[in-house]
Amino acid sequence: MADPQETDHRVDVLRYFALVEEGLIAPDDRVELLDGVIVSMAPQSPLHAAGVMWVEQKLRESLPAGTAIRIQMPFMAGAISVPEPDVAVVRGGVSDYVDRHPSSALLVVEVAVSSAVQDRLTKAPIYAAAGIPNYWLIDLRDECIEVFSGPVAAKRRYWRTEKLRGNDALTLEAFPEVRFVAADLFPRRST
Repeated sequence: MADPQETDHRVDVLRYFALVEEGLIAPDDRVELLDGVIVSMAPQSPLHAAGVMWVEQKLRESLPAGTAIRIQMPFMAGAISVPEPDVAVVRGGVSDYVDRHPSSALLVVEVAVSSAVQDRLTKAPIYAAAGIPNYWLIDLRDECIEVFSGPVAAKRRYWRTEKLRGNDALTLEAFPEVRFVAADLFPRRST
């Protein structure tokens, strides 16, 4: 039987960023580190890009000062994961992240056109393990939002999940007074 250390080719966070410094991963390469595997990200469709911009706008309109909204930027989700969530709401401001990427967030959002299965099966456990209290998977095709809350970090899962549509309300643990309506988080086409 092979030694697990010899067959485990997972990349840790330090090596991942070293690959960038060494020029083996270009700064503009669309990749992320998920559970020790460097994963390529597909090019964005216009619908996906509009969805990300729409969600960012709605969050900026509703959330209080003292939070930063990061769009498709690295998030330190543990020793072997650096996803780049479509939207991450973190405490503080830009100056808090000049020398480091955030390792905690109040909310992480993935906007999906064709990646809902990947985001559900791969990213939800990563975000749960990182203790992210709220993870929203906004499925633009099915026009539903999967809301994950109550992370159980040791088990890499969320205690509660629900699918919301239409006039269903969404809240955030950190801002219980702020409410969103599911339908308002989907981009509208111009007429």
